[in-house]
Amino acid sequence: MNILIETDGLSKYYGKGKTIKAVDGLDLTVYEGETFGLLGPNGAGKTTVVRLLNCIIKPTGGSAKVGGFDILSQEDDVKRVTGMLAESPGLYEKLSAWEFLEFMGALYDVPGDVLEGRIDELLKLFGLDERRDHLIEGFSSGMKQKLLLAAALIHDPPIVFLDEPTSALDPRAAHMVKELIGELSDSAGKTIFMCSHLLPVVEELCDRIGIINEGKLVAVGTIEEIIAQAGAETLEGAFIALTGGTVEGELLAWREQVVQS
Repeated sequence: MNILIETDGLSKYYGKGKTIKAVDGLDLTVYEGETFGLLGPNGAGKTTVVRLLNCIIKPTGGSAKVGGFDILSQEDDVKRVTGMLAESPGLYEKLSAWEFLEFMGALYDVPGDVLEGRIDELLKLFGLDERRDHLIEGFSSGMKQKLLLAAALIHDPPIVFLDEPTSALDPRAAHMVKELIGELSDSAGKTIFMCSHLLPVVEELCDRIGIINEGKLVAVGTIEEIIAQAGAETLEGAFIALTGGTVEGELLAWREQVVQS
């Protein structure tokens, strides 16, 4: 299998004396065509990993290749082969859905003769075709999230990064987004790198997962392998064993997602 994402001792430290280790010596491999989930408590370093792999911030140490390109010396190439849905993305809400995707396509230098057809395809894929000329400010949270996913795909990247893609959505919108993510992997052949702290989302969508805690990767493998490694009976039990516990609010959030889905 082809390796599309590979890190070697990737690290990001902050603070005076570099004492805050947001990511600490990450060694990770993600293969072409798989949906990989990076799971961890809030503040574990998941978003920092995504920002490093998308060349938004520079590492303190170590290295990484994304799509065969080095994140330090080939930033532009990395950005051409990746699409990213950030945890707290920005939207130009005074634009229509069509105008927003047209703007994003221009940023990625998608040729004009290709862009129009691609916008049509994405709006239909995400069920937004009838709202193409409506201002984004009138969209629901689920519709905005779908539009942002479309924007991440506008330049047809082989690798898509999704940072907490369902955490701010109501159950109906979250279900729609999960279905779309599944289609991206199964039908469109994209390699998906997804961060989440919601166990049901990860269990439903991911081929393999990694668990990060306090900046360190503490486990990686299939869900069954992670459960066996931790000597647990469920992924929730494995997660708690490997991260030293979690807060009640996160447990309730996971269970609420299961009930509402």
